[in-house]
Amino acid sequence: MAMAERVRIFSGVQPTGHLTLGNYLGAMRRWVEEDQHRADALFCVVDLHALTVEHDPARVRRLTRQAATLLLAAGLDPARCTLFVQSQVHEHVRLSYLMECTASDGEMRRMVQFKEKAARAEARGGSVRLSLLTYPALMAADILAYGTHEVPVGADQAQHLELTRDLAVRFNQRYGATFVVPKATYPAVGARVMDLQEPTSKMGKSHAATAGTVYLLDEPEAVRKKVLRAVTDTAGEVVYEREERPGVANLLDVLAACAGGEPARLAEGYTSYGALKKDVAEAVVEVLRPVRKRHAELAADPGYVDGVLRAGAERARGLARPRVDAAYRAVGLSA
Repeated sequence: MAMAERVRIFSGVQPTGHLTLGNYLGAMRRWVEEDQHRADALFCVVDLHALTVEHDPARVRRLTRQAATLLLAAGLDPARCTLFVQSQVHEHVRLSYLMECTASDGEMRRMVQFKEKAARAEARGGSVRLSLLTYPALMAADILAYGTHEVPVGADQAQHLELTRDLAVRFNQRYGATFVVPKATYPAVGARVMDLQEPTSKMGKSHAATAGTVYLLDEPEAVRKKVLRAVTDTAGEVVYEREERPGVANLLDVLAACAGGEPARLAEGYTSYGALKKDVAEAVVEVLRPVRKRHAELAADPGYVDGVLRAGAERARGLARPRVDAAYRAVGLSA
């Protein structure tokens, strides 16, 4: 099948913190093992999204570079996919404004992430940036600029992708067929790795408390320490019950994602939490070992990473510009 006829995939990662085991098991590994092989895949470090909250410019720049390097270390192949940094492709911002002009205020304010973050800020006596409210319009632009067919997402981004679909349909109805309406795809296991200390919350790269978060560049002993201290419960019996026993279920999900198998079936092989934690810790260490090794090699060769990102941005611009220009003309602007 020719490249132009292949399914196109787009996905991105925000440089708001160090990438975690949740990022790897929930998204990156599937990008590497499946998506870049079966589709015309574009993967982006979405650095513009990192500006929606208070940030340190030097840290954003550093984490952007680290994220791109880790994506390569995880196994993304520039010969098979396109890897680039969002801010280096201006079509994202150009199209974002048209998406803001297509969306309604009510749609943006219904986004769960905005409501949660705004409520937390209000409770502290502060406020959030306007860009946090309009962030889904930029995310829609990220996706729609490339004629994307599929977007591999975590459960927390499903609402934003539904909005993207709605905006694509609305734009097409108002101004003529311009955008492909994308669909979400979800991994079967490990789609939502939870915090080891707060197993009802997603393992996040920007959490202030880090004891429950395993980072991709954590040393093996740090990984073991975090897993062995994971919160479980007082029942003592290893069973897979997501709602009633989220801590144990999270450990089983991680083990299944790292070593294979079904979480409920894996539970049958354990009579103690200690044995389960030990096996989970070793499984995580082994999964991350080659990523850490390759990251060290790439970090020592910055010229290679620079070249990959330059070439990726050039290809991304070439793919996005015709569609964004067409969208400008469709709404009555000069492209």
